[in-house]
Amino acid sequence: MDVLLDNLDLYGPGFLNTVELFLISAVGSLVLGTILAMLRVAPVPVMRAIGTTYVTLIRNTPLTLVFFFFALAFPLLEIVNADTFGGSAASYYFSAALMALILYTAAFVCEVVRSGINTVPVGQAEASRALGLTFGQMLGSVVLPQATRAVVPPMMSTMIALLKNTTIAAGFSVFQAGSISLNLSERGENQLIGLLWVAAFFIVLVIPMTLLQRSLEKRWSIAR
Repeated sequence: MDVLLDNLDLYGPGFLNTVELFLISAVGSLVLGTILAMLRVAPVPVMRAIGTTYVTLIRNTPLTLVFFFFALAFPLLEIVNADTFGGSAASYYFSAALMALILYTAAFVCEVVRSGINTVPVGQAEASRALGLTFGQMLGSVVLPQATRAVVPPMMSTMIALLKNTTIAAGFSVFQAGSISLNLSERGENQLIGLLWVAAFFIVLVIPMTLLQRSLEKRWSIAR
């Protein structure tokens, strides 16, 4: 307990930055992933090809390399740099971490959503088109609401993986939970105890997500 209380100036900002990184990345990846899933099932071949190419490339690329690209390659290519963010290197690396996590996780979200779409009977889509609904209206009003019920467990697993992936940002100058152990080492604190508190923090975040998953599964199974 002394390690935690004596280093609240590390744990507080570190945990808050982790939560912020996770929440923004989760929302961004859900939005982008759903759009990609719509491209994957679109009736236009070009749109399907775009979605498939994105998922194939990103999903098979290590997340660390994605981080490297946004954190190091962007400045070298003069696409963006710290001056773009008011000269703040911390803001730049935080934004780079967000882009890496969103683009990477969106590929997995896309496949989860697509698998949910495939669980909806084909007759539902055919009936929607027969009623004169457009492709977008069919997905938004008929298919996606039903698909959402089927993807809760895998989607929550993807979000939990995203939460743990935020620790990679520590290697790219983003101060968050994954950076705490290094700072504790510099202060001569017990790193093992410090890491146990970090692990406890992640457990505290994961438990509500698991409970939410079970609650949604129970509610929607009754609805079905």
